[in-house]
Amino acid sequence: MDEHLYIVAYDIADPRRWRKVFKLMNGYGAWVQLSVFQCRMNRRRQAQLLARLDRLIDHKADHVVLVDVGVADTTNPRVTSLGKPFHPLKREPVIV
Repeated sequence: MDEHLYIVAYDIADPRRWRKVFKLMNGYGAWVQLSVFQCRMNRRRQAQLLARLDRLIDHKADHVVLVDVGVADTTNPRVTSLGKPFHPLKREPVIV
């Protein structure tokens, strides 16, 4: 399926837009911290997320960063985490 692991971080200036971005991101990955998610996505899903974020944010006031960590099934990200442990997202069945 060629999914990559992404870290998505954002700084949204307006609380209403921030909530919309947060809700959108919940549908794409796992919440890591306040404005940070980790996501497993193929290219189509990543492009879909970028298009949706592009429509939500204010390009003059907000900032979104997607970091491609690598192929999700073969990458072993080296993460230093203080407090709660960080676990890379594993492929799991989705029940709709």
